[in-house]
Amino acid sequence: MSDPADAVVPDPSAACQSCGHHGMDIFYEVRDIPVHSVVLMPTQETARKFPRGDLRLGICPKCGFIQNTRFAAGSIDYTQRTEETQAFSGTFNAFARDLAKTLVDRHDLHGKTVLEIGGGKGEFLVHLCELGDNRGIGIDPSYLSGRLDSEALDRIEFIREFYDERHVDTDADFIVCRHTLEHIPTTGAFVRLVRQTAQRQPGTVVFLEVPDVARVLKEMAFWDLYHEHCSYFTLGSLTRLFRGAGLQPTGLSLAFDDQYLLIEAGVSEAGSGLLPGEDDLEETIELVGYFAGHYREKLEEWRRRLAQYAESGARVAIWGAGSKGVAFLTTLGLTHEVACAVDVNPHKQGMYMPGTGHPVVGPDSLEQMPPDVVIVMNPVYLDEIRAALGAVGVAPELVAV
Repeated sequence: MSDPADAVVPDPSAACQSCGHHGMDIFYEVRDIPVHSVVLMPTQETARKFPRGDLRLGICPKCGFIQNTRFAAGSIDYTQRTEETQAFSGTFNAFARDLAKTLVDRHDLHGKTVLEIGGGKGEFLVHLCELGDNRGIGIDPSYLSGRLDSEALDRIEFIREFYDERHVDTDADFIVCRHTLEHIPTTGAFVRLVRQTAQRQPGTVVFLEVPDVARVLKEMAFWDLYHEHCSYFTLGSLTRLFRGAGLQPTGLSLAFDDQYLLIEAGVSEAGSGLLPGEDDLEETIELVGYFAGHYREKLEEWRRRLAQYAESGARVAIWGAGSKGVAFLTTLGLTHEVACAVDVNPHKQGMYMPGTGHPVVGPDSLEQMPPDVVIVMNPVYLDEIRAALGAVGVAPELVAV
């Protein structure tokens, strides 16, 4: 095995979209993968012909921000039918509602106006409006009406557009943006727009949630790295981004089994001292070197394991037809080794995974063709998945990534 440092290659032509520094250190590359991972196809043929791009991750040595330097922004279209929601999972719903209650209580969000940027199908905004009798404004081109049933819908306006300069003059007491920034390549420009909205009235709070890339690097979780996620953050790089955009962080934490980063901030002329976890640049650079030097071992380990299952005649399914599942299948180049992807979202069932064309089925279908092995794309759902399998009377070997 070569020295991990040898696997990191400087690219002076790549500019950091977070702090503006010129020069990124490239450490991971996967070519010819689907540009979207939350868009499923109605036929296997169209799924296998899905548009492709490259993933080429680089870290900024100045601020620690990680980005896909080969991101093809023109190929991404969130105005089409996307299925990003996790709201069909009881585990995720419980987390989201508890988080909404925490925010309502902490910031006294009662009878206030809440702006959600990139809220998908609107479930979290509905939670915030239900729990605090708030008014809501949701901005997201992928919003679909008719999915939700709540008394709070009468107090919510959904705008099927991208948040941009047209919306900076929106007045809000609380601005929330969850699992959106990782899809945006121009992170610095985006957060500066959010600041413009936040500064319109005193006391407006900004809350943002993104995946934690430090965990991904530690676990060599290649299934969490895909073209559609063009921006990756640690506690420190996210905080530095906010400070650079003129937002002063007031809270920084991890959630959902330490998979997500949560940051709260406001507009203030006075700076604040370093928050716990913020001073992580040196550690992040070390993690990148570790990942770059060892991720190939992780890939080969999974390829060997799946080859053994195939040789033994075992029927293998993955549980989770979302982004992690797409990345797992396409990064490993899997075809016959996996029979299908299982997902509880009924809008995914009967569709096909982009890139590989694996069919997506519901848990009920496993009764007719039970798998011998189920690979779980996120271990946080293990108990929920075990219960779902028991409900249809099958007991395969469960393997969490």
